[in-house]
Amino acid sequence: MDFAEAFDAVASSSRTVLLNEWTYYQIAIIVAGYLICGALAKRIEPLVEARARLIKGNPDLLRVIIAFMRRLRWLFLIVWLWIADGMILRFGWPSYRWLVVTALTLTAAWFVISVLTRIIRNQTLARVTAVVGWIYFALYAVGLDRVILTTLDGVAVNLGAVRLSLLLVLKAVVLSSALIWLAVLLGNVSAHWIQRSAELTPSFKVLISKLVKIVLIGFAGAIALSATGIDLTALTVFSGAVGVGIGFGLQKVVSNFISGIIILLDKSIKPGDTITLGDTFGSVRDLRSRFVSVITRDGKEYLIPNEDFISQQVVNWSFSSDFVRIEVSFGTSYDSDPHEVARIAIAAAKSIPRVASGHAEPVCWMTGFGASSLDFKLRFWISDPSNGLTNIRGQVMMALWDAFKVAGISIPFPHREIIMKTPIEVTRA
Repeated sequence: MDFAEAFDAVASSSRTVLLNEWTYYQIAIIVAGYLICGALAKRIEPLVEARARLIKGNPDLLRVIIAFMRRLRWLFLIVWLWIADGMILRFGWPSYRWLVVTALTLTAAWFVISVLTRIIRNQTLARVTAVVGWIYFALYAVGLDRVILTTLDGVAVNLGAVRLSLLLVLKAVVLSSALIWLAVLLGNVSAHWIQRSAELTPSFKVLISKLVKIVLIGFAGAIALSATGIDLTALTVFSGAVGVGIGFGLQKVVSNFISGIIILLDKSIKPGDTITLGDTFGSVRDLRSRFVSVITRDGKEYLIPNEDFISQQVVNWSFSSDFVRIEVSFGTSYDSDPHEVARIAIAAAKSIPRVASGHAEPVCWMTGFGASSLDFKLRFWISDPSNGLTNIRGQVMMALWDAFKVAGISIPFPHREIIMKTPIEVTRA
């Protein structure tokens, strides 16, 4: 049977049942269900919206809930038509349910497509999904889907013992894309839940989130390949070739990936840590499978490969504690009292809000007799290195300058005396 014959058969059967009284019963069932489900959705939607407003920090889950919440009428109508179809099939004749079945198919199609287009962020992909979905459901509703599928399956090529048809390729692409997209969505939702856990460390949260996403994506790919009829054992040769390619051509990628897992397992670097690597000083913003995102004080974001954190020396200012000791060197003139200088310096350091006083008190020591000054070192502690080190040094030095000025203590500068052995006469020009 070709496409035209199938269409004529569907049209003829539709005209036959159109004059049956059961058609009007089905119309009444559909209209009543639409009104009842609409009234029910208006009562339930405010309750769902009130619960949805309590969701914080999980935009993907919130997007899914809103997509379903705005279409509760259609969800309830699907349930209504499904129950009505079952009742007609149980107590009536199967031929009397064609209109309910068609309405159920179209309603389900509208619900699924509208929810997907609302969840999918890419507008172009959402439009393509809507067009393809409506075309398929329209063909399914009129009974022409089998004809189209048979035609697509007839366009095939034989690759040895494997028959590769256009239908198989389309099924593999659509099913793989849908399942992987769903796996990524579930991975993002689960990652937000994991991040809210107070019992786990930040690095362990990142590790679990990445493992969940990898497992879900791998599971989705395996299901897609198995559902399309592809034998997974046939991929052993391919996986061996990929392994050789990874070993020789993707050494850096694999090295960074393994280094990222090691960093997460040993908890040496975690989000929020203040680190110094080479000339880069900043706060760790995110840990990725290939790199670590570090934001500096001037707003620059460095994407440092994970391998560098394993092979190079890294200073983690907040690895075991957030307290960091800072040292400021200065000198005063020889006519100043070193005991008074030390007391004033300690008091000046304590006057700065960022200087910690509970962990350890600031100290000031005289370190030497310089060429033109008494040399001192002022040491103090801070508990927020992520807010910067240079600025706190500058604040303490400004406080020292103001305190010494009030106390009459001078900070010397180099002097030079020039002795002329031969007298010279200085005259005005």
